[in-house]
Amino acid sequence: MTSPAAHEFLAPHDHAFGVDVGGSGIKGALVDPRSGEFIGERRKIATPKPATPEAVATTVARIVDEAGWHGPVGITLPSVIRDQIALTAANVDDSWIGTNCHDLLARHLGARSLAILNDADAAGLAEVAYGEPAARSGSVIFLTFGTGIGSAFFTDGVLFPNTELGHMLIDGTEAEHLASSAAKDRDGLGFAAWAGRVDAVLSEFERLFNPAAFIVGGGISREADKWVPHLTVRTPVLPARLRNRAGIVGAAMAAAQHVAP
Repeated sequence: MTSPAAHEFLAPHDHAFGVDVGGSGIKGALVDPRSGEFIGERRKIATPKPATPEAVATTVARIVDEAGWHGPVGITLPSVIRDQIALTAANVDDSWIGTNCHDLLARHLGARSLAILNDADAAGLAEVAYGEPAARSGSVIFLTFGTGIGSAFFTDGVLFPNTELGHMLIDGTEAEHLASSAAKDRDGLGFAAWAGRVDAVLSEFERLFNPAAFIVGGGISREADKWVPHLTVRTPVLPARLRNRAGIVGAAMAAAQHVAP
């Protein structure tokens, strides 16, 4: 899956709506896919508990309906998505596994054109198009630090979809259980102590994949100056420029381009 640079992006739709489904919140906004900018306000509703397919789809539809939008909609999910089927469920209910996501969301969103993809893949595609220039060349691993750790692999801006590095075992512990921003909060860690955990995770990723750069996103990338300088991994670690907007923007891009992984 290829993401063009922002200046190359020509979508068949002037605007598209992006919805980013996370473990704690579901966020959506109308996006201009030529610039990657939001049009109007971002809307957010807490992720329902339990986050079953029907409950999440109802919330997604509420966000889109409240925005008064009737055009293309892109939705990111914290799942491996293949042929529109959710093969995994991270930080949502396990009943997502095996769900036909397109059929589910079409029942709630009606006749709108839909694109559904993995959340980290969507965020990475947006970063390639509108964010850090280093994401567009060479081998790059894009990581989101939030409730879990999402990952997206790129080679010269081309996506290898549905990687799940957050579930890799590091000394017997899943990477995201060790070093997500949720783990930082759970264990009451300061930035320096948490950076030590992130360093251990990145060192293992570096050993196995030898990327040219890591690009780190998620909400905690807003405070990259407090933890990135503590990292000792040899590979350059660059803060994402779109930060926590990337998932919404990438979802809208996918909808505008009719992307269906």
